[in-house]
Amino acid sequence: MNKFVLLLVIIGAINWGLIGFFQFDLVAAIFGGQTSIISRIVYAVVGLAGLYSISLFNKVD
Repeated sequence: MNKFVLLLVIIGAINWGLIGFFQFDLVAAIFGGQTSIISRIVYAVVGLAGLYSISLFNKVD
């Protein structure tokens, strides 16, 4: 599960980098805009993965 969460966080970070550097939202481009239901689900799942990853700080040596 941790690897899946890490993958989602990486996807989110790459998407935010693309937005910041190039004003290009890859998730929106793939799934039909920022307000499409699929894009919103992807954003929500990535956000939940980010919240879950906070708990991983206790596991870092």
